[in-house]
Amino acid sequence: MWLKRRVLTLKKEFEDYIENKVYEHRVLKRMTQKDLADAVGVSKQTIFVMEKNNYSPSLVLAFRIADFFNVDVNDIFTYVKGSD
Repeated sequence: MWLKRRVLTLKKEFEDYIENKVYEHRVLKRMTQKDLADAVGVSKQTIFVMEKNNYSPSLVLAFRIADFFNVDVNDIFTYVKGSD
């Protein structure tokens, strides 16, 4: 069962955010945060805050991560639209 986590929003009035499944994919591959960070060219801290949903990656990094796991970017990162 995946846990839903609270994330920071870009602008409070939109309440939209990006959910991610980086943690789930990393654990299934039995990798450490450092292993993944090294593989996609970022720091361990970047992976840590991303997994906590406190950081939304750039498009380039999102695609690097998806490519590394050999999945579509939408399988890992999901845009959640807030209320209008």
